[in-house]
Amino acid sequence: MKYFFLFIKKTLRLVLKPLSFVPALVVMYMIIYLSGQDGVTSSQLSYKVSTKVVLAAERLLEKDFSEEQVAHYADRIHYYIRKLGHITEYFILAVTVSFPLYVYRVRGWRLMIVAGLFCVSFAAMDEFRQSFVAGRGPSKKDVAIDSIGIFMGIVVVRITGWIGRMTIFRPLSKR
Repeated sequence: MKYFFLFIKKTLRLVLKPLSFVPALVVMYMIIYLSGQDGVTSSQLSYKVSTKVVLAAERLLEKDFSEEQVAHYADRIHYYIRKLGHITEYFILAVTVSFPLYVYRVRGWRLMIVAGLFCVSFAAMDEFRQSFVAGRGPSKKDVAIDSIGIFMGIVVVRITGWIGRMTIFRPLSKR
């Protein structure tokens, strides 16, 4: 019976390990979809988010903004919401790329380099691709902003993996 469970465990690992890259593929698809939107559609989407942030702040601070005030504050934060969106989506990409690599024992500086180069290359390729989308254009600044999210995502995976190895997944003593 012991060998049967060992066989099942090894088989599951063999099948499930490669599937750990599926979330990264989904996130890459999402990024390509969002950056493939024309300039007006993309701007409208982030403006809606900006408006929702202002309305949430209004409720939280118990203010009573007029529609003009909401629009004014949404205009003021719109640029920052767009850039925060870049950081967030590339943070998620870095986590979904780094975690499977970590499972495959790519750790430490190797993880930073492999996942970092992959994600930054993807960001640069995506910015280049935007040059073919109406109302959009490539931006080195956006790649730099994306890199902030990438760095933070890889660091989070490294810290989480290290904590896991030191606590939950630490080998049991032989006693």
